[in-house]
Amino acid sequence: MNVTIVDYNSGNISSVINSFKEVAKDKVNIDVTSNLNKIKLSDKLVLPGQGSFKSCIDALNKIEGLTDTLNEFVTINQKPLLGICVGLQMLADVGYEETETKGLGWIAGKVSKIDNQNGKFKLPHIGWNQINIVKDSKIFQNIENNSHMYFVHSYEFIPNDKNVVSATTDYSSNIVCSIEKENIFGTQFHPEKSDITGLQLINNFINL
Repeated sequence: MNVTIVDYNSGNISSVINSFKEVAKDKVNIDVTSNLNKIKLSDKLVLPGQGSFKSCIDALNKIEGLTDTLNEFVTINQKPLLGICVGLQMLADVGYEETETKGLGWIAGKVSKIDNQNGKFKLPHIGWNQINIVKDSKIFQNIENNSHMYFVHSYEFIPNDKNVVSATTDYSSNIVCSIEKENIFGTQFHPEKSDITGLQLINNFINL
């Protein structure tokens, strides 16, 4: 099996790479590339994202053919993809960080700034927070409800269809922190920085 982490120059993804390799050991091949042919031949994709919504979308679009290849992988071939942090946010139709930016549009919704309630809640939201698992999700197998995951974000994904939400976290409001729609998965938190629980989620995705 080949699991590919899409490297599109979106920032430091070394912790993502290391965590997936730690879980995979010698059983699964972990590739890190933006090579379109390698992506097409992969069994699963991981789409990390660091920085702003706009900067990540711009970075994707700078690599000729990458967005089309991802669309084919996800929507036509319907193979599994896991978006992490901004990688989750980019699944939406549109994001409003810096400016209005068109997303990948795989899950209807928008990405907006977290309401900090006039400074009551610090932004960015950084640190450990409990998650509330709201539906039976394949990537939460053997993970207890109210587990703690590690977050770094100022924006939240607001999907149109609440049925895609697999987990939420309480910070200022009930924020979506994980989604699942058929072959598409995403986490706002960083599983690669969430200790043993995060590694379990990575293991679940690899073994889908």
